[in-house]
Amino acid sequence: GEKFSRVKFSPSLTLFGGKPMEGWIAVTISGLVTVSLLKPNGQVLTSTESLCRLRCRVALADVAFTGGGNIVVATSDGSSTSPVQFYKVCVSVVNEKCKIDTEILPSLFMRCTTDPARKDKYPAITHLKFLARDMSEQVLLCASNQNSSIVECWSLRKEGLPVNNIFQQISPVVGDKQPMILKWRILSATNDLDRVSAVALPKLPISLTNTDLKVANDTKFFPGLGLALAFHDGSVHIVHRLSLQMMAVFYGSSSQRPVDEQAIKRQRTAGPLVHFKAMQLSWTSLALAGIDSHGKLSMLRISPSMGHVLDMNMSLRHLLFLLEYCMVTGYDWWDILLHVQPNMVQNLVEKLHEEYMRQNAALQQVLSTRIVAMKASLCKLSSSTIARVCDYHAKLFLIAISCTLKSLLRPHVLNTPDKSPGDRLTEICSKITDIDIDKVMINLKTEEFVLEMNTLQSLQQLIQWVGDFVLYLLASLPNQGSPVRPGHSFLRDGASLGMFRELMVVIRIWGLLKPSCLPVYTATSDTQDSMSLLFRLLTKLWLCCREENHITEPDDTLIDECCLLPSQLLIPNIDWLPINDGIISKLQNKQLVRLQFGKAPGLVGHTVSSQFDAFVRAPGQPKIDHLRRLHLGAYPTEECKSCTRCGCVTMLKSPNKVTAVKQWEQRWIKNCLCGGLWRRMPISYS
Repeated sequence: GEKFSRVKFSPSLTLFGGKPMEGWIAVTISGLVTVSLLKPNGQVLTSTESLCRLRCRVALADVAFTGGGNIVVATSDGSSTSPVQFYKVCVSVVNEKCKIDTEILPSLFMRCTTDPARKDKYPAITHLKFLARDMSEQVLLCASNQNSSIVECWSLRKEGLPVNNIFQQISPVVGDKQPMILKWRILSATNDLDRVSAVALPKLPISLTNTDLKVANDTKFFPGLGLALAFHDGSVHIVHRLSLQMMAVFYGSSSQRPVDEQAIKRQRTAGPLVHFKAMQLSWTSLALAGIDSHGKLSMLRISPSMGHVLDMNMSLRHLLFLLEYCMVTGYDWWDILLHVQPNMVQNLVEKLHEEYMRQNAALQQVLSTRIVAMKASLCKLSSSTIARVCDYHAKLFLIAISCTLKSLLRPHVLNTPDKSPGDRLTEICSKITDIDIDKVMINLKTEEFVLEMNTLQSLQQLIQWVGDFVLYLLASLPNQGSPVRPGHSFLRDGASLGMFRELMVVIRIWGLLKPSCLPVYTATSDTQDSMSLLFRLLTKLWLCCREENHITEPDDTLIDECCLLPSQLLIPNIDWLPINDGIISKLQNKQLVRLQFGKAPGLVGHTVSSQFDAFVRAPGQPKIDHLRRLHLGAYPTEECKSCTRCGCVTMLKSPNKVTAVKQWEQRWIKNCLCGGLWRRMPISYS
């Protein structure tokens, strides 16, 4: 709250309860605005209306939204001698029909057309864009001729209307009663530039970049303030979004560098230059993607300091702030990772955790999974922290299982207290520190844990993972002094151990209803109660670290008991997520990487062939569905998808029709548990 303020922003159209309605808006070349609304039942409502009574040709148009839910449309007929028109569009549903109301707003003429020296120099408006889709008060215009362009930035402001003295004497204007009008004022304009071919605008709010980010006490170098202009000579300029001052320049392979006159002469005779035709800035403006005139897709990395040398603390502060911004807003942070060097990872993870712990409990709960996913993607960038990635993914999986299993619990009587069965389970397990699982179970209302037999059986794979992971952690406790290995951080994580303890109690109760849903252990003794043994050891370990500020070392008795575990139970091999050999970690050396669509990237010096595909490990080794915990066999015949960020693999189609399993699988329709996106994997028969 001290860094990010949320501005109230209403949707253009709402359903019952204020839920936003899905839909889209389009402007036609003949001056019509058309709106299509998608109702929850799948029905589409469409309506078309003229933007104004006198329809005219529309060559360029852009759309922005106001905080009050209105839509603002800007149009131009392409001629710089014609005004740029603005309209307010209001959409409503009346009697199950879509209705559109339009209102004319103040228009403007570009400054270059009113300047006698440039009156006929730039005959065409080639680019018309609002500075942000949620900022209808500021617009960027570009006028061009065959060889050059000029860019202007305009702002819509309220101004007081002067009242004639005669009317002042009749009815004096006092304070707020002064009449106000809306008027466009030019903020800035460039000098003559080379011909602009594409424009990309930043997505960061202006208020955010102005007030919160300082680079050497100067904000003008921060990329969130800059917009990108691509030119026909192949170069890209980053200019300030309001003042239009130059911030940085990128010269492509075919660009005309001003220092090389011979190159300019050669380029002029070689024909048309390769240049960007369309560009888009990432959410934090640290990367720029563009498609050039030859159809090639390129990505440029934009330095947070715009090429200026900064000390390590200042660079860390910048990246930390942007990571926090992505964590709060939910935007993807891949472009920030492009600028994280291996020696920054440890500091960034620690400082991010410190900032997170300063927040109130409610916000911490909202951001709990996002910060773990963010830490996992950061730790992949350094060889010294790569082992922690497995722990973070296991923690995400644990949180997801805990939420899912607790959500299945229902109160036995409707008029129960405010706390749900899951909340009461957490409260009782944290209060009762008994090492006997049955004594803890007695304090719970077991009737709240009754589920259908089919549901319990369908959850067995997730229950098995919980049991296997607890056994693995306890068996690895005596080796905690050895080099860091997967699972190491759990041995000091009281919150995660407490979560495992709660799940063990729930599983124990469900085992009374359906013994076949219990985790399967291979024990040396037929009379041994494996769950009671593991719960007893887990509770002892949990008591050592349940208070974060008073962590104690496990006593010798506990370590000795854990040393005996391999002789009592068969320790399972935990199927960790493979270390996905993605692209971002290979871009840290700042060398050009060329990729081809449909082919895995072959990067020099990296064993990509054995690690890039999540299925490729040892030949003949069985594969596993990481989300359903199902074995797929050595050569899976089911279509699968894999996460582009963490390498997690899961089947496209569900083999189970039980409601509880569907609820689990619905969590991963859009994103992986780490927040990454899915890519379809081909079926491999060899």
